[in-house]
Amino acid sequence: MSASTSGEKLHVLAVDDSVVDRRMVEKLLRRSSFRVTTADSGTRALELLGLGEGSSHSQEPKVNMIITDYCMPGMTGYDLLKIVKESSTLRGIPVFIMSSENVPTRINRCLEEGAEEFLLKPLRQSDVLRLHNQMMRMNRVS
Repeated sequence: MSASTSGEKLHVLAVDDSVVDRRMVEKLLRRSSFRVTTADSGTRALELLGLGEGSSHSQEPKVNMIITDYCMPGMTGYDLLKIVKESSTLRGIPVFIMSSENVPTRINRCLEEGAEEFLLKPLRQSDVLRLHNQMMRMNRVS
């Protein structure tokens, strides 16, 4: 049963190495009735999703969407996107990439690799509302 039909909030994994940006994204998502789990790196996100080295499937959150910063040390949002889309268990989770840098080649590469959308920072409430509407449509279809 999808989150939209069971009355549960849609669950988002928000990934950003910046504490300020992560808190802002979390606040915007919660204001739009999302349930939010945050991660400070792509590696931590993979652990939460059950793919990391130190992960255990008991802590794996069922997420409806991943929103990740592009520029992070160690593992970029693009790297995280590729791993998610190559995973048989996770590839169906929509991934949204955000960045403060408007680099067309980077944006195109992320979209070609399977990102739902590329958002420019700072994220605004109108962006989150659009994501919410898109997720509700996707959940109705599935």
